[in-house]
Amino acid sequence: MTSANPATAGSTSPSSSPMPVSYRRYALGLLVAIYTVNFLDRQIVTILIPDIKADLKLSDSEVGAMAGLWFAILYTTLGIPIARYADRGDRPLIMTVSLAVWSGFTLLAGFAQNFLMLAISRAGVGIGEAGCTPTAHSLLTEYFPKESRARALAIYSMGISIGSLLGMALGGIIAANWGWRTAFFVAGAPGLLLAVISALTLLEPRRASKLNAAQAAAKASANHISLKDAMKVLSNKPTFWFLALGGAFAATVSYSHSFFLAGYFTYSQGRGLVDAAAFYGIGGNNPGTAYLGLGLGFAAGIGGVIGSWLGGWWCDKFGAKDLRQFVTLPLLFPFIGLPVFWYVAQMDDMVLAMVLMIIPNVGVAIWYGPVYGGVPGLVPPAMRATAAAILLFVINMIGLGLGPMLFGVTSDAFANWHLAETGTDLTVTACKAVAQDDPLFATCFTNQVEGLRNAIYWSTAVHALSLLSFAAAWFTIRKDMES
Repeated sequence: MTSANPATAGSTSPSSSPMPVSYRRYALGLLVAIYTVNFLDRQIVTILIPDIKADLKLSDSEVGAMAGLWFAILYTTLGIPIARYADRGDRPLIMTVSLAVWSGFTLLAGFAQNFLMLAISRAGVGIGEAGCTPTAHSLLTEYFPKESRARALAIYSMGISIGSLLGMALGGIIAANWGWRTAFFVAGAPGLLLAVISALTLLEPRRASKLNAAQAAAKASANHISLKDAMKVLSNKPTFWFLALGGAFAATVSYSHSFFLAGYFTYSQGRGLVDAAAFYGIGGNNPGTAYLGLGLGFAAGIGGVIGSWLGGWWCDKFGAKDLRQFVTLPLLFPFIGLPVFWYVAQMDDMVLAMVLMIIPNVGVAIWYGPVYGGVPGLVPPAMRATAAAILLFVINMIGLGLGPMLFGVTSDAFANWHLAETGTDLTVTACKAVAQDDPLFATCFTNQVEGLRNAIYWSTAVHALSLLSFAAAWFTIRKDMES
């Protein structure tokens, strides 16, 4: 039996879909809901970090490792084998099991008593979420024809923004009134319900076609491309790697900020947050935390939805005439978003700050449609889930795995530098043992906030690498998509 040619296997993709339009819309809505829960469970930890740090006595380096590295290692390494199965197996089953696993581990995070227990629970979330996006991308590229695929994938990516909004908003309110552990319990529950709905209603396109199950399996097996051949295809598509690195470096900044920005505002603008909460009539046990969760959540949600939709719409509208338009917005928008972010990071007015944060959050999401919608056009249908998994491996290992951890290490390094200038023997590690009523506590607190501030400013320089990657894709995308 001859193996399939990796360059051509499954390359004939009709513009129509075996699914009726009404079901496509339902399936897209369900997958957006699942992806929303995915990011709710992933991002809720960001608003809880100040409380978790205080309760479990964690440093910024430990926060970065717990929230980013441990999650990313399992998320990215398991994503590829799961995607390999998704290219020929039962994708709705993969989605359902994955959803149940990550939701269960989110619930378990509420029982963590130390760094190790919390890190293991977050790693478990990564195991479950590894099966989500590659599988969803594979399904959506078969549910929707080529001419509307970028928009469908961009709409799916809105789950990132909606989930981040709900995670931070609900997490802030729940933590302020009932504690951070309760927030994890509440976050894990919706996914278990969605897993039941997914099991009952999500359809496999291979079985929805006129082929019977045996024929569909045989066709998928015949068109299956080995991982070696898949890598060979991608090695001849430099655009894939430029898009992946552009997204990875952009994600490095956005993930780092999402994990540490709540803590920075909490430590540096505590009084301003309470005043902003009073402005909106927000009460409760800890109104500043509740307001911060709502403010950052709505900024991420509104800005992210605008960015996701705008990026996908731009690609569908202008990309057909000139494929280079796929990278136009990711190249241009940082020149708007970054200056606004730097301004916000220095503001005392937390009411205006949260409104202005919408603008940089547009930039956080504006590359989703171009990158996630562009990659399927670079590869044959039989390896789209694999390509999506490799794409996510690059983006998440660099952006989510290394980004927050290196940010935390940088923050601690700056803090130690500032502490050394005080003429004391204090370090970030030594400060963990300093009680709040100790005169040295103020020294520890002030210099650790300065370390965090320095890390926030310096981390934005990584955007230069993202811009270089997208600029490189500008020169190769027409050749790679048309070949």
